[in-house]
Amino acid sequence: MTDIHANYDYFEYLRTDDGVPVADRSKIDVALLDMNHSWPNVGHDSLAHAVLEAAEALRDRLAAAKKKVRVLSYDVRRRFMLPDAPNGRFGLYIGTGGPGHLDPRRNDGVSEFSQGIYEDDDWEAPLFRLFDAIVHHPTAAMIGVCHSFGLLCRWSGAAHPELRAEKSSGMPLNVLSPTAYDHPWFEKFAGQLADRKHFRVVDNRLFDLMLDGGSITPIAFENDSSGVVTMMEFARSAGHDMPRVYGVNHHPEIIDRQHLLGVLADKRAHGEVSEQWYRERSQTLENEMVGENEAQSRVTSHYTLLAPLRFHLERLIDEHG
Repeated sequence: MTDIHANYDYFEYLRTDDGVPVADRSKIDVALLDMNHSWPNVGHDSLAHAVLEAAEALRDRLAAAKKKVRVLSYDVRRRFMLPDAPNGRFGLYIGTGGPGHLDPRRNDGVSEFSQGIYEDDDWEAPLFRLFDAIVHHPTAAMIGVCHSFGLLCRWSGAAHPELRAEKSSGMPLNVLSPTAYDHPWFEKFAGQLADRKHFRVVDNRLFDLMLDGGSITPIAFENDSSGVVTMMEFARSAGHDMPRVYGVNHHPEIIDRQHLLGVLADKRAHGEVSEQWYRERSQTLENEMVGENEAQSRVTSHYTLLAPLRFHLERLIDEHG
């Protein structure tokens, strides 16, 4: 398992807490929107790892173009940091999960659903303007995971959050929507499922997102009858099969046991988490992510994160060539 903090000739990872590095023509910058509000988590680094592994698979093309993929991580909710809108520097944005209510005004630090988070909403309007710019750009792409997906839903008006009676966690099944079968990419996903419908996800969420309608394309739901949308496309790449702006309410960055344990080990090695935190996380999903569950998780990760991510990275290499 590779380490995002190591030195590579094809990849670099930087947090922007102390400032944003200048644009560099030899770097293809990918913006990682960190929505975790400093909570210890495995999702953020797992998404950075996913970019690293996609860059590694494209190493020869990057070398030929004399380029390196650089992930720049922005602490959106706590430091109010955001990348520039698509302007030639950024063409791919990835939003992480995170704690608390999907409306920052509701996070008072006291309510149980705020999970101890108290925050201002100063970042929300600039973030929503960034979403506007990404969607209206002809090629810029964004992948929103969990909390970021909920923010995309609120921004678009496509769905609203409702607190669950019980937290959804573990590896439940989701179902593809009827519109997924008309989608050139997600129809391929259906073809990999035993019944062309049900797929396994890694879940960890307090809120359901209730579909409100509009022109957005729902791709998946929690089940056939609840109206709880779990995957949605907001814009598609012109002339291509891939979604350009889309989000999921699960965690496809947690691919399998090997990736999960690798990220946990890296975080422990770099002193980012306590030994107790490490042991709790390594035992939880490790016990569920076995056998057929793990195999299904890999398929879900491929179709809902890894393949679209690689597609958009390849596009950026072509554009920067």
